[in-house]
Amino acid sequence: CVKDALSRLFSRCGHVQSVDVCEKPEPGDKKGKRASKFFSCKPATGFQVAYVVFKKPAGVQAAKALSQEGPLLISTESHPVKTGISKWIASYAASVVDPEELKAEVDNYMEDYDKKMAEEEAKAAQEEGVPDEEGWVKVTRKGRKPGLPRTEAANLRLLEREKQKRARKELLNFYAWQHRETKREHIAQLRKKFEEDKQRIALMRAQRKFRPY
Repeated sequence: CVKDALSRLFSRCGHVQSVDVCEKPEPGDKKGKRASKFFSCKPATGFQVAYVVFKKPAGVQAAKALSQEGPLLISTESHPVKTGISKWIASYAASVVDPEELKAEVDNYMEDYDKKMAEEEAKAAQEEGVPDEEGWVKVTRKGRKPGLPRTEAANLRLLEREKQKRARKELLNFYAWQHRETKREHIAQLRKKFEEDKQRIALMRAQRKFRPY
């Protein structure tokens, strides 16, 4: 593990309190963020940034002096870095999920989530109907018009409305089709009458009875 290797390398400078590896430099303290073993993002490849925190400030000064001693070796005889098939085997073993450990992490997450939701609901209940500094009153979903529960009756009403919408759409499509058919028949009749008039005029010209004026 990269964190374990960095902690081991810098332990000669003093007691290492924590090691944080991230994709790019990030300000702020990450103590409030709890890393997940099962639901974490895919680790970034390539160059990364590591933050090594010492328990005492003297560790930082000692770490700065390490640059004069030459490069630090991660893989040594006492602490070799796994490569090849041994690395693949270790990666596969680490990918196997322990059901009990997974359940414990999910339970802890849901417990924190329920606690957070309860705190937000309690805070919203306290602020309900209380004007702020400018005299505005905050209205939440639990005010005059709370959100409707998605019960079976509400689902049936929703399905009925969708059915009515489909029926109206089909009726409008039928009217549009009927209007096109009527228009097409009218054009066909006009063409037929035009052809009959052409034939009648041609016949009258042949009989020399055509008098346009």
